[in-house]
Amino acid sequence: MKCKITLSAALLFCAVNLFAQNNTVNPFDSFANKQSQLIHDAYQKRNDNEGLKLMTELMGQYNLLTPQDKRMYRGYLTNNWYNVSCLYALINKKPEALSTLDSAVKYGYINYKHLQEDTDFAGIRNEAKFKQIAQSLREVGDYKYILQKAEKFNTNDTRVIPAFTYQSAKDANLVAIRKNFKLDSIAGKGNESSKAINILKWVHNTVKHDGQHESGITMINANEIISKATAKNIGVSCGELATTLNECYLAMGWKSRKVYCFPKDSLNMDYDSHVINVVYLPGLSKWVWMDPTNNAYVMDENKNLLGIAEVRERLIKSQPMLINDDANWNNRQKVTVDDYLNSYMIKNLYRVYSPLRNEYNYETRDKDKTITYISLLPVEYFKQTPDRSEEKNKHTNLVIERYRTNNADAFWTLPAGK
Repeated sequence: MKCKITLSAALLFCAVNLFAQNNTVNPFDSFANKQSQLIHDAYQKRNDNEGLKLMTELMGQYNLLTPQDKRMYRGYLTNNWYNVSCLYALINKKPEALSTLDSAVKYGYINYKHLQEDTDFAGIRNEAKFKQIAQSLREVGDYKYILQKAEKFNTNDTRVIPAFTYQSAKDANLVAIRKNFKLDSIAGKGNESSKAINILKWVHNTVKHDGQHESGITMINANEIISKATAKNIGVSCGELATTLNECYLAMGWKSRKVYCFPKDSLNMDYDSHVINVVYLPGLSKWVWMDPTNNAYVMDENKNLLGIAEVRERLIKSQPMLINDDANWNNRQKVTVDDYLNSYMIKNLYRVYSPLRNEYNYETRDKDKTITYISLLPVEYFKQTPDRSEEKNKHTNLVIERYRTNNADAFWTLPAGK
């Protein structure tokens, strides 16, 4: 049986959740959890009448939610319409199975790989309607297929983007980070790769990850994130972990970036993304992938460290990759290549963006401040313009400025003088 799908798989890796839960639990949550279990029981018993009745009740309560809560809890409908479809397929009620599968897709089901592998649909797999649904899902849910279509960038893209900058380790705030957190001791006496990995592990073990709740930390810098998270014993988002690691690397004198990794999401339904780091290691003359959420770095078959561009290319070309044996989420769940790279990051490496200036406290949203981001888009991405845009908060005069490019060489340019 493959049909029971859950809402929790992405939580191991994801930390950017547009609708992070607050401290007040919506009663729909407990109701929907109970209904989900009952629908699964009906599936086990092959009781289609009971399954449809429970699903109708769930839909009734869902329709009473606010628009924002509907978006937040839509996954319950995705999950349960899918399971009801499996139930109908197993008892050979083909029209009902196809209709309810269509409902699952309507409410956000996009897992093409799972659909193709699910043995519950063996009896309807050759139906024209099933093939039509599967093909429509492939365009939005077959992440390898999507990434392969997005392989091309354009080094001849002449759109002007500002040059990335990296704060000197002599900055007083970075000096304080290096001294107060004893980063030299943490880094150890090994080569630069081992030092960078040791600092990655320290950040991962010092601050836990929570991708479902906002931390409430408003000053986006390593000092605030570490002190507030440890004092309150709370987890933080992957973005906050990446800020922490980024400033630690800068404090050690390495050029480093925070990189936001996003899916294509042409349907505007996927609110999941991930944020990691790249650090430039002079001895390797390359950017290297570091993920503090999952204590993960990526290697080729010869255990050479890889960067984001290399990982993306290897995913497209089905080339072998390894991750470190101690990669994990919150020291509770082991992270594997299949789950992490082949299922999760393959989705979120479609497009990326980074802050222009890599420095202490850069993304804190202060008054009268401009925060600039540079986006790298594949040529086939459906939103290529405007070349530059900005959003201004009329109350604080905070400006969020964004540049777009297809030029991967410009985006991944090595630090000046390297």
